[in-house]
Amino acid sequence: MSILNSVLKIFVGDKKKSDLKLLQPIIAKVNSFENEISKLTNDELRSKTIYFKQKISDGTLEITSKINDLNEEAHNANVDRKEEIYAEIDELEDLRYEASEKILEDLMPEAFAVVKETAKRFVENETITVTATPFDRELSATRDNINLENDKAIWANSWNAQGKEVTWDMVHYDVQLIGGSVLHQGKIAEMMTGEGKTLVSTLPVYLNALTGKGVHVVTVNDYLAKRDAAWMGPIFEFHGLSVDCIDHHQPNSDERRKAYNSDITYGTNNEFGFDYLRDNMAHSPNDLVQRPHNYAIVDEVDSVLVDDARTPLIISGATANADRHEFNELKPSVDRIVSIQRNYLTGVLAEAKKLIGDGNTKEGAILLYRVFRGLPKSKALIKYLSQEGIKQLLQKTENFYMQDNNREMPAIDKDLYFVIDEKHNSIELTDKGISFLSGDDGDESFFILPDLSTAIGSIDKEDTTEEEKIAKKETLYRDFSIKSERIHTMNQLLKAYTLFEKDIEYVIMEDKIKIVDEQTGRIMEGRRYSDGLHQAIEAKENVKIEAATQTYATVTLQNYFRMYRKLSGMTGTAITEAGEFWDIYKLDVIEIPTNVPLERKDREDLVFKTKREKYNAVIDEIVNLVNQGRPVLVGTTSVEISELLGRMLSIRKINHNVLNAKLHKKEADIVAQAGNPGVVTIATNMAGRGTDIKLSEAVKKAGGLAIIGTERHDSRRVDRQLRGRAGRQGDPGTSQFYVSLEDNLMRLFGSERIAKMMDRMGLEDGEVIQHSMITKSIERAQRKVEENNFGVRKRLLEYDDVMNSQREVVYKRRRHALYGDRLQVDIVNMVYDTCSTLIQENKITSDFQNFEFELIRFSSTSAPFSEEEFKTLTSQELTDTLFDKVYKHYKEKLDRSAQAAYPVIKDVYEKQGDRFERIVVPFTDGTKELKVVTNLKEAYETQGKGLVTDFEKNITLAIIDDTWKDHLRQMDELKQSVQNATYEQKDPLLIYKFESFELFNTMLDKVNKEVLSFLFKGSLPSQDANQVLQAREQKREKVQLSKEEYKGPNEATQTNQTQPQQVVETIIRTERKIGRNEQVTIKNVMTGENKSVKYKQAIPLIQIEFVVIDWEQYRSLPWTEKGPLR
Repeated sequence: MSILNSVLKIFVGDKKKSDLKLLQPIIAKVNSFENEISKLTNDELRSKTIYFKQKISDGTLEITSKINDLNEEAHNANVDRKEEIYAEIDELEDLRYEASEKILEDLMPEAFAVVKETAKRFVENETITVTATPFDRELSATRDNINLENDKAIWANSWNAQGKEVTWDMVHYDVQLIGGSVLHQGKIAEMMTGEGKTLVSTLPVYLNALTGKGVHVVTVNDYLAKRDAAWMGPIFEFHGLSVDCIDHHQPNSDERRKAYNSDITYGTNNEFGFDYLRDNMAHSPNDLVQRPHNYAIVDEVDSVLVDDARTPLIISGATANADRHEFNELKPSVDRIVSIQRNYLTGVLAEAKKLIGDGNTKEGAILLYRVFRGLPKSKALIKYLSQEGIKQLLQKTENFYMQDNNREMPAIDKDLYFVIDEKHNSIELTDKGISFLSGDDGDESFFILPDLSTAIGSIDKEDTTEEEKIAKKETLYRDFSIKSERIHTMNQLLKAYTLFEKDIEYVIMEDKIKIVDEQTGRIMEGRRYSDGLHQAIEAKENVKIEAATQTYATVTLQNYFRMYRKLSGMTGTAITEAGEFWDIYKLDVIEIPTNVPLERKDREDLVFKTKREKYNAVIDEIVNLVNQGRPVLVGTTSVEISELLGRMLSIRKINHNVLNAKLHKKEADIVAQAGNPGVVTIATNMAGRGTDIKLSEAVKKAGGLAIIGTERHDSRRVDRQLRGRAGRQGDPGTSQFYVSLEDNLMRLFGSERIAKMMDRMGLEDGEVIQHSMITKSIERAQRKVEENNFGVRKRLLEYDDVMNSQREVVYKRRRHALYGDRLQVDIVNMVYDTCSTLIQENKITSDFQNFEFELIRFSSTSAPFSEEEFKTLTSQELTDTLFDKVYKHYKEKLDRSAQAAYPVIKDVYEKQGDRFERIVVPFTDGTKELKVVTNLKEAYETQGKGLVTDFEKNITLAIIDDTWKDHLRQMDELKQSVQNATYEQKDPLLIYKFESFELFNTMLDKVNKEVLSFLFKGSLPSQDANQVLQAREQKREKVQLSKEEYKGPNEATQTNQTQPQQVVETIIRTERKIGRNEQVTIKNVMTGENKSVKYKQAIPLIQIEFVVIDWEQYRSLPWTEKGPLR
């Protein structure tokens, strides 16, 4: 591969060099302003910000004026003109953004020079005196570093940064100017550890904050967000730019809204995403906190946009039958079957060893492969595979039985109860396992899914009545659904017992299962595996099994961050994922050179046969390094290995600190000591993010920080993070990885060549090989894992892209309803679409009678044309005529509603206007009731029109929210049910796209009809002023904030951090809602014919000439027993 890269560089060129060639001029441009700016007084330096802002304002003034004029025109324009105006405004907003970006590009060198000069003055002066502005006076009330003396403000160069007193001591290097330029251009700046990424960000943050549109700085945790806001904040505030951190404030609070309205806003990726979802559940514009997404800089961008991209953000709440499951019932059976298979395979492994030892490698290899298929993580098996020639024997056997699409595999699996595929994180019961488990219940088909197509065909051929056939089909569907859920529960339990180990994938703390992040080793507080896996682990470990939830709102971080007009990021380890960044986010990765040449020595990997030999060598090397007076940072991949090494060091009487998921609260103290002479720190990859280990001169002379990696991680980025702790700013240091053939990466993806080479060399126990070819081979194995993980993330994104296209439509409509300014255009489109649908549905069959019936039902108007005209005119002509009539009727209806409501409003205002500001007015359409909140004074002054406008807003919001929530539940069910398509050799994603499109069209049609029906029929139930009440703050329903992490094609993790959140159900149903899979009896109103079908099949029929007459008998059945989606 390196040879190919070298050849490509000859013909194409080196990307790194060509990038730097384009960026290098920024240094000269910034330096050209330095002399001029250094001569400015402090007040003149601050006035530069006002000058920059004025240039941006002047450059966009013409476009801004046009936008303001159009907004003014929109107030009195007709609906057709409004639609044109809003389209023009959207185009002008894009043009204004492009114009401001061009101005920022021209201002960049001078603006960077201003920030650099500001940093320089804070370094050189303990205090800086300036003329006090109102902003200075406001800040001085809460900032200890700002004091007022008459008309002067005195800024100190020391301040509190999240509990730590800091004195400003940083000035931007030349290479940092390049990094700032890269970030401003909307790219990723890859900078090594210690190069000052946080300082680099001040350059583009200041520049882009000048537009007043807001800059978001995104961090991986709340500590870094709060620290960086406090640490960098005074540099921006000195120039009159407001800075805040959303993690200081409660969700939905005025303080958080103020934080978002600041020029610069710091926060964590999760909180930014959850605030977006909360805003799209708000019921008043006053509840919104975020502004339009303008520009974001993501710190540790690979962690946020790659690692956390596996974790969709979810707001969820209670769901029916949340505590229904069979985990406790099936757990004893799983416990037995796992125990039986383990005992059986222990004997098989012993027999395989004996046969291979006696020279019968053919039979021995078959038994060995059977053990591998049944328990691949068995420690005895892993140890045996490290012996000379054994792994090659297993690989040859595997290749033989996997040929011809696994044709011979049943011979291996016939004596197993279940088969594990560790690479794909999946597990499957064999026929023997199904028989064993079914025997407990006495039902041989207890775990066997019925073949639906065959069974339905058999039922249809039976010589029985239609009613009996329907009853048999319903029983079949119910049996299929129950068994599907049972098999899913069983598979999750088997995974919990065989693939997920305590203290590696999770730990038990406070009687709860807590997941350990494989990338950082940190506890992921509150996060849960979804799809029932977490509940299975809870059952396995005998802790409380938590209830399931229903989705209210969801978005992936990938789609959230793609909403920003400009996105950039910084990290030290993005280059290995450059392809993914470009493919998903269109972000280019630019490598920034170091300020001082790198002195760290990265040694080739040491490869051992067994873990025991490897760990002994690690301990020997630590003892040697401690004796040299060098600090040692030991990186591990799990809590278990950290504790093992800790015990081994204790035996050798070596003092050390252990930092892992169980001890993460001590991180700051342990990292602070990690650079002292002879200090040994063991960390589970945690020392990689956001930490800086500083060395004394004595340590530097001894050789610097020594990095020891005890295992290669699945991702090269994590290994680079560990290495990056040493060698900051030209410090000396070394890094060395220790690898064994028993390591997970080597077992699953390691090259066969390594094992063969060690066998040919005849290495004895404890002997080691070290060569650049070996290191490259290991990195190739890591690439395989990275490609697989990228596939998982991309698959997740493909599913969410379907949801995202729907989410954008719904949330856009919701915003229009919330603000009301574009709602009239949406209502006109609803009326037109509904009229068009009515015409098209009935024109095909020339059914004028049903057309009139549907028209009266939704709009209470008669047809504007005769039956003859209905048959002869074109669909377009009919639609236009019908729309004119219906919309005219709608406007007349609103005027009548305002006139009818005004006497009531007048009575309340004149008698109680001094007591009430906002009131609640009930409206009803005869079946549902909606409580409309409105401003009493505005409703009185507009003679009821203000109330009617709020009526339109409230009913649109309420029906969109109600229908969207149901749609999300259906999409959740669909996403699970389509996975069964793999059994039919079909792509679940294609089926998901097709079915979700149909579901979404049905949802939009339902929203249109329900909104219009209520608007046409809604009225005050009476003219009694006593029914009008004062608006009170509504109680918020408790919901859960969730993150869902995909471990494999069908697995995920999810958070359950309960937060109060307003989820208002404003529609009161007077009849029970029918589920899509409920069996209903419908009647043809024309012929009297009865049919028994599922409700989802009845929906199109009900819209034509059928009505539902019987579904009460199915009320008591849970949805899981209604049959699967087909």
